[in-house]
Amino acid sequence: MYNVSFPGLGLNFKVERVAFSIGDFNVYWYGILIGAGFLLALVFAMKNLKRYNIHPEEFTDCVFAGLICGIIGARLYYVAFRWEDYSQNLFEIFNIHNGGLAIYGGIIGGLGAACIVAKRKKMNIPGMLDIGAMGFLIGQGIGRWGNFINQEAFGTPTDLPWGMVSENTDNIAVHPCFFYESVWCILGFFVLFILSLKWRKFDGQSFILYLIWYGFERMIVEGLRTDSLYTPFFGLRVSQILSGILVIVGIVLLIINLRKSKDHSVEHNEY
Repeated sequence: MYNVSFPGLGLNFKVERVAFSIGDFNVYWYGILIGAGFLLALVFAMKNLKRYNIHPEEFTDCVFAGLICGIIGARLYYVAFRWEDYSQNLFEIFNIHNGGLAIYGGIIGGLGAACIVAKRKKMNIPGMLDIGAMGFLIGQGIGRWGNFINQEAFGTPTDLPWGMVSENTDNIAVHPCFFYESVWCILGFFVLFILSLKWRKFDGQSFILYLIWYGFERMIVEGLRTDSLYTPFFGLRVSQILSGILVIVGIVLLIINLRKSKDHSVEHNEY
């Protein structure tokens, strides 16, 4: 149990990692929150598949493959940049019970597997990516509260009113980075969803906007965190580098596709 407080806001909480136990098996709040985020994202997706001409059964196959490969990708990504912690005990790689998952690895693994399945089934891949992007924002927005329960993914010391204090922060007020990302992702979901209804110019648009939206936030917030994964050279934060690349790539893709969409509209009107 952790005693968590936000002195500047006058808030105090007692946080227990274990939600309940079945015999000797513990069910953690972290897993429950991740599961809740996944289910809400799935419900949202199933209600919006028709807008993107995607068949529910085919999409379910993509989700199943993405879920499995997403977990594998999240673990392998983390292990790759913390190899010194696992090189002497390879069996520890399979022990994810104590944590050690990286969101970017999960996104890469999950999307990669989903796209492979979608291609084999000749689905609308850009449309599937649009739905997946908004689903990611739902899942990340809710799942980040698992970091609060575990008292992890926080940042450097701060004097801001919402500084968080607990045993894990050595009783020093720190940036609640999990909260920053949760709010940004939930806000991003509503922004992307509204834009998909009011300003959808091409399939794949929401996914590209997701790259820009999430990448921009992660590039900044990652600089505040104290548990970042680093490159083996120059001591750079992996997520900051990747986030910066995603923002740049996203902006370029958005400009290219908007121009194509505009040109297509002009040609259609002339015809």
